[in-house]
Parts: sequence; structure tokens; C-alpha cells
Amino acid sequence: MKITTEKLAALNTALKGTFKQAFEETPSDYEKVATTIPSSKKSNTYDWIGQTINIREWAGDRVIQNLTEYDYTIKNKKFEGTVAVKKDDIEDDEVGKYGIIMKELAYGAKTHPDSLIFGELLKNGTSTVCYDGQYFFDTDHDVGGESVSNFTTGSGAAWYLLNTARPLKPLIWQPRTPANLVTIDNEEAEPVFKRGEILYGVDFRGNAGYGFWQMAYCSKQDLTTANFNTVFAAMMSMKQPNGKPLNNRPTLLVVPPSLRAAAKTVIESEKLADGTTNPNKGVVEILVSPWLA
Repeated sequence: MKITTEKLAALNTALKGTFKQAFEETPSDYEKVATTIPSSKKSNTYDWIGQTINIREWAGDRVIQNLTEYDYTIKNKKFEGTVAVKKDDIEDDEVGKYGIIMKELAYGAKTHPDSLIFGELLKNGTSTVCYDGQYFFDTDHDVGGESVSNFTTGSGAAWYLLNTARPLKPLIWQPRTPANLVTIDNEEAEPVFKRGEILYGVDFRGNAGYGFWQMAYCSKQDLTTANFNTVFAAMMSMKQPNGKPLNNRPTLLVVPPSLRAAAKTVIESEKLADGTTNPNKGVVEILVSPWLA
């Protein structure tokens, strides 16, 4: 069957429609832990990050709260994924498999922020700096001249307790351009002329970065009720530089697949091992991320 302009146009429309629908229907987890802050240039500078605004009784003149400026910048990166459709398959009317391939391409594009947020930022948070110049998870963040920890060392798999209820979540997803599917199908184009392949590629720009370290805690001790209680109390006890409570309320327990059962035991069990009522039942939600494996 000869490849006509009409046939090729119809194929392009069908595959792009499949991609768009699959992209919209693919679930992702990054929005649960990251605030989306769009970008309109090569990078965003978050000089305001780490600030809290205190509300006070208005007596006399207003008190201007001068914000400390931080030199924290997230530079946008380019991402792409490309597949080839063989001309022979189009001529032989064997293009059904490419619908599945387009869905996989859409799935990869939609979940790529998850790989950055969980597989890189959270996973490497004990060795990657955030806005205050310390590692995101560290034992000696400076808060008003005092050393504050959001990291407990140990020999076990890391688990994370997060507060995702604030306007700025612990992590940031910074989209620059949305995922866009493009096609190279001109007969004179190199891949078509030399290899008989029509290319479909998705590309987009953006990046991920750290938000408030105070809204996240990493522990490498065993995920037990006692250790969970210690981390939960430490987060809720955090203070602002002026000494006032931060009002930090953990909402989400993020674990790798190896700790799924332990997380469910700590958070979802009706009773503790001694038969008493579990005080942590339902206190936070659980998110098991394969990117942390």
C-alpha cells in the first residue's frame, strides 16, 4: 500500500491523539510532595525561599519583616524521548503496535518529574545542598543561631516524613515548556531518506529542586513505632528563627518498596504489638515510591 499524504496525515493525527490522551490519563506522584512553580526563562532564583511570615497584633505602626535573601537557583534542563515508525509498517498497514508505543512515550514523559523528585532529590537529599548551603537532609541546619537536624543516621533503608500542607512543599517542580510531540516525516529528511523511518519525539524543559528542608525529615533507622514517634515529634517541635513554633504538621510518610509492610504496620494497624491501641493509625498518609528502590 502506497504511503499517501492523506494516509500519513491521518496516522500523525491518530498517534498524536493517542499520546495526548495517554499523557492526560497517566497518574503521577510528584504533585503530592512538590509545589509547581512555572518558569519563563532559563532558570528561577528562589531568593525568598525559607521564609515564614509572622502575623501579630496591629498596635501602632506596621512592623516590616525584611526577608533574608538566599542564592538558590534551579536551572532548567531539556528532556526528550524519540521513537521511530518504519515506513514498511505503514505501507503494510501494520501500525497498530505504535499506538502502544505512543502510550509508553506519554507515560515516560508524564512520570519523568517523579523520577527527578523521588529518584534523585529525595534519594540523594543527604548529599545534595539546598537553599541554606547545607545538605537538604542534614544534622546541623542553622536556625536563629541554633543547630537543627532533619536527618537521623542509621544502617537501614531511608524513609521520609513530609509536611505537604504548606503553600511551599518540601520540593519544587519547575516546568518551563510542556511536553510536546513532534514528527519528522519529510521524504527528504535524513532518517526518512536514509533509514526509512518516520520519527516521533516528545520534548520538554524544566527541572526539580528543593523547597523547605524544615518540611521534610529523613531517617535511616528502622521504621518502627518508636522511631516514627521520635521523627514526628522532632518535626512538630521545629521553630522559626525568632523562636516561635513553626507549626509544622507532618502529613505524608514516603517509603521505598522494601518498607511498604513496615509503613502499613506503623500507620494502619489497629493495635500495637502489646495489644494496646495504635495512636498513629491514620495520622499520616503513606506513599510507596518505586523510584526509591
